[in-house]
Amino acid sequence: MLQDFSNLDKDQLLGIIDDFAKNWLAHDGLWFQAAEQQYGIDKAIELDTKAWEKFTVLEAKRIMKRHSILEDSGLEGLKRALGFRLYAVLNKQEIRNETENSFEFYMVDCRVQSARHRKGLELFPCKSVGIVEYTGFARTIDKRIKTDVICCPPDKEAGNDFFCGWKFSI
Repeated sequence: MLQDFSNLDKDQLLGIIDDFAKNWLAHDGLWFQAAEQQYGIDKAIELDTKAWEKFTVLEAKRIMKRHSILEDSGLEGLKRALGFRLYAVLNKQEIRNETENSFEFYMVDCRVQSARHRKGLELFPCKSVGIVEYTGFARTIDKRIKTDVICCPPDKEAGNDFFCGWKFSI
């Protein structure tokens, strides 16, 4: 029998959202590990980048539709949309240094990177994928938005006060 989600209470629905996000992230990680084992890290990152190039646009468009975020809604639209990303329920994110024409977005706690850190592993070098992911997401919200990397693994500063940081500006 299929579950009728409309009969679930708020706590059950929030639990399902958390489970869905964790399952998605687990699948993403397992897929990457399989690609890395088969083809090596460089090819796995190349394939991951191609997947994120498309996924980030789909995610942004679905968020925009679900939450009535208009196309070309500027930095305010982007700030709203970032809070609805699938991994936003799993990671601690912060917006800092807001101005009229820019803001900085920090991944203060990243579930993937924190797990690697706890295991004594080097941080996953996600910078090249992140550039494609965050640039594509922001440009889907508003094509005028420029995305710059503040810091992201393998940068040496990553993991001190935050795992990755991005500056968005118009």
